[in-house]
Amino acid sequence: MDVHLSSQQQTVLLARHLADMVRQGDCLALQGEMGAGKSTFARALIRHMAGDEALEVPSPTFALVQPYETKAGTVFHYDLWRLSGPDELYELSWDDACESIMLVEWPDRAEDMLPAGALHLTFAQGTGEEARIVTLHGWPEERLKALSSFSEGRRG
Repeated sequence: MDVHLSSQQQTVLLARHLADMVRQGDCLALQGEMGAGKSTFARALIRHMAGDEALEVPSPTFALVQPYETKAGTVFHYDLWRLSGPDELYELSWDDACESIMLVEWPDRAEDMLPAGALHLTFAQGTGEEARIVTLHGWPEERLKALSSFSEGRRG
């Protein structure tokens, strides 16, 4: 499923919509080139889940993981860009995170350690400067249908 976003605000709205859908044990795998919108999406999702739009959500590029306590439970935000291999995940509370809610940037670095059933979101440049195309796959069809309503609601 592709979702076309024309602005950063629409990226934020998509993140808020998904924040209302995720539950314990879910993993959102965020893929795309640097500057594609992964961090904007992650910050908006975490802030919405925490109920605090002013919450400081730094990129976990250097720390590799940043946990957040939210109304829905703990959210682990990973940036695996600097990871040298999936064996390092054990040092980053990976097993605990798999039972919580996970946001994983650069998920390919986790190789086969990424939880089964993860929702993969691939961010790509759209036709305008702020436009993005987000391709989503990995969740069962019934869960993805709720995302269809988000996409259709923006067109009206």
